[in-house]
Amino acid sequence: MKNQALKLLTLCVLFCSAMSLKTYAQKGLNHSEIEAKMIKALEWQEAHPIFAIAPTDWTEGAYYTGVARAHKTTKDMMYMAALKNQAYWNNWQTYSRLHHADDVAISYSYIYIGMNDKRPGFVNLDPTKKFLDAHLYEDDVWKAGTDKSTSGKNILWWWCDALFMAPPVLNLYAKHTNQPKYRDEMHKYYMETYNQLYDKEERLFARDMRFVWKGTDKDLKEPNGKKIFWSRGNGWVLGGLALLLDDMPKDYKHRAFYENLFKEIASRILELQPKDGLWRTSLLSPETYDHGEVSGSGFYTFALAWGVNNGLLDRNKYEHAVIKAWKALADCQHKDGRVGWVQNIGASPEPASVDSWQNFGTGAFLMAGSEVLKLKK
Repeated sequence: MKNQALKLLTLCVLFCSAMSLKTYAQKGLNHSEIEAKMIKALEWQEAHPIFAIAPTDWTEGAYYTGVARAHKTTKDMMYMAALKNQAYWNNWQTYSRLHHADDVAISYSYIYIGMNDKRPGFVNLDPTKKFLDAHLYEDDVWKAGTDKSTSGKNILWWWCDALFMAPPVLNLYAKHTNQPKYRDEMHKYYMETYNQLYDKEERLFARDMRFVWKGTDKDLKEPNGKKIFWSRGNGWVLGGLALLLDDMPKDYKHRAFYENLFKEIASRILELQPKDGLWRTSLLSPETYDHGEVSGSGFYTFALAWGVNNGLLDRNKYEHAVIKAWKALADCQHKDGRVGWVQNIGASPEPASVDSWQNFGTGAFLMAGSEVLKLKK
C-alpha cells in the first residue's frame, strides 16, 4: 500500500513538473537557455573586470547585486564563488566616501554572502556597519543643505540612482542583523528624495534637481519639448524598490508606501515600453536615441517580473511585456557572453551601441534573468 502511494505521489510530481515546463515553453521561454545565457554573461564579465573608481565602487556593487540575485534563484555555486572571491579580495571593504550612497552598494553582496555562509570568522560586516553608521548618523554638507550646486545637493540622497545604491543595503542589513532602526532611517532619507525628485504627474523620478521643472525658461527639455526622464535613472529606482520589497517585512509600518510607489512607476514604465521590448535612454523622447538600451531595460525587466512573481502586478497585464523585454535583452548578448547596448556611465540620456558594455549592465541582465526564470511558477 505504501509503495502504491509513493508511486502515485511520484507520478503527480512528474506530471506537475511536466505541465509547468510545458507552460513555460508556451510562453516562448527556455529555462536551460536562460540559465546558460546568464552563466555565459557571468563568465565573460569575470574574465573582463572593469570599474569606474575601484573594485568596491558602485559599478561593482550593481554587478554583484545581479550575481547575488542570480544565485538566489538558481543556487548555482558559480555565482557564489564569484561573490566570495570578490569579497575576499576586497577584504569586505566599502569604498571610501562615507556619505555617498554609491560607495556602500557593494555591501549588498557581502550581506547576502553572510546570510548564506555561516562559517565563523569568514564574513566580516564590520566595514559595512562602520559605513552605515557614519552615513546615517554623522553630519555632512549634503544633510546640512550647505552645498549650493545646481544638482540640488541639499539632502543625503540627492540623485535618484542613490535609491538603488543605499536603501536595499540598509534594508537587508536590518533584516540580517535584526536591527530595524537601520530600516527606519532608510525610510526617512528615502522620503526626502521622493519629495524632491518624484514627479507625481509623470510617475517618474528626475535624475536630480537640474531636471525638475520649475516653470521657468531655464528648465531643461528634450528636443520634443518634454521633460527629461532618464531610463537607467528610473531603472535604478524601480529595481531598487523590488529589492527593498523582497527583503522588507510584510508588516513593516511603511511598506504600503513602497508597494504603491512600485506599482505607480511600474504602470508608467509599462505604458512607455516600445514595441521591440527595450526602453530608450530618454523615456519621454525615445526618438532622440531610437535604439534599445540594456541597463535601464534590464532593471525594468527584473522589477516587472518580480512584481508579477510576487503578486503585486497583474500577470495578464505585465507578463507579456516582461517576456518581450527579456527576449530583446537576450538578443543584445554577444556570442562570447558580453552584454552590449549598455549606455556608459552618465547622469542623463545618452546613446549606446552594440559594442558598449559595462559591468552594471551585466548586473542588470543577471537580475532580469533571475526573475524571468521564476515566471513558470
